[in-house]
Amino acid sequence: MYDRGIAVIAVTRRGVETALKIKNALDHAGLGSTVYAPKKYSQNGVAAIDNNLGDLFKDTYRKVDALVGVMATGIIIRAVAPLLESKLTDPAVIGVDVSGKFVISLLSGHLGGANELTRIIAEGISATPVITTASDSMGKLSADELARTLHLSIQNPNSLVAVNSAIINGDRVVVILVDEVKVPLGGLGCFEVKKVQNIKEAHEVLGAYDAGIIITDEPVTAPKFSKPVTILKPKRIVVGLGARKDTPADSIVAAVHAALERVHIPLSRVHCFATVDIKRNSKPMLNAVEKLGAQLEFLSVEALRSVTYDDLSPDSAMVQNKIGIGGVCERAALKIAGPNAKLILKKTKLNGVTVAVAEAE
Repeated sequence: MYDRGIAVIAVTRRGVETALKIKNALDHAGLGSTVYAPKKYSQNGVAAIDNNLGDLFKDTYRKVDALVGVMATGIIIRAVAPLLESKLTDPAVIGVDVSGKFVISLLSGHLGGANELTRIIAEGISATPVITTASDSMGKLSADELARTLHLSIQNPNSLVAVNSAIINGDRVVVILVDEVKVPLGGLGCFEVKKVQNIKEAHEVLGAYDAGIIITDEPVTAPKFSKPVTILKPKRIVVGLGARKDTPADSIVAAVHAALERVHIPLSRVHCFATVDIKRNSKPMLNAVEKLGAQLEFLSVEALRSVTYDDLSPDSAMVQNKIGIGGVCERAALKIAGPNAKLILKKTKLNGVTVAVAEAE
């Protein structure tokens, strides 16, 4: 998460000082960010605002995963209000007072990750986190937070109010896993969990509860459940790989594990791996993927060139000269993941291996 970056925006000299502390905290957390401020307050490490504040919010709103405004919350609210679309797509929006005493989760607390980012920033600058979503304030996991942390897509967003209300009110809420759906049980919090073979059995189980969350790979259209129920579907996770010719299999395995740990995805959730077809006879690559226990897809350079994505990492001149394209792992992951795929982990390098992770609905 936050792989498209975080914009930290300040409008006063004191605010810039706090914004740079925030950036330092984000750097330590391994999160990329850019600090913006008016020209008269810009300095090393700060990008000058060339237009008015409203235009900056508008220009960056869809390009980053989070906006952090170091200013009065009223200013932030007025700036983002015309830009709001949906809790499913809006970026995280956070407010921080210019003195850095309070960090406030304002928008997209669960799905956008504002609550998590609020905690990270508050800890990093020794501030007080302010999180007002009901489930978090009561120490409970909401349906949309469950979806975000386990990389699941919400099939019926209109159900969230009723199901989350049941969770907050202490009603009996069950998580139902259908068939062989792959979800780490440790990520299901304190919910009661039931496993069933099909949707019909899910109906039967739900009868004994006040509400439910069904996790399934099966297509469920216009369900008519007797109780409030949110339907979640595991997203398609693809890991793109690149490696130097002499890289041993164990190094590839270690790099994959490190990358997946960074985005909190268990190996069992990976649908497949992908790389360029010149690796088709690479024993280290083949041996590594065999150890990892998933299928390896090969793509031609032409197929990789066809990938269009707004935020690919800069091309490598060395890779470009060797194989005719400036990068493999990100393009391979996006191509195999399918339409509307996005990178949840951009290219990372470890011991001669490059890894990227993409997900798609």
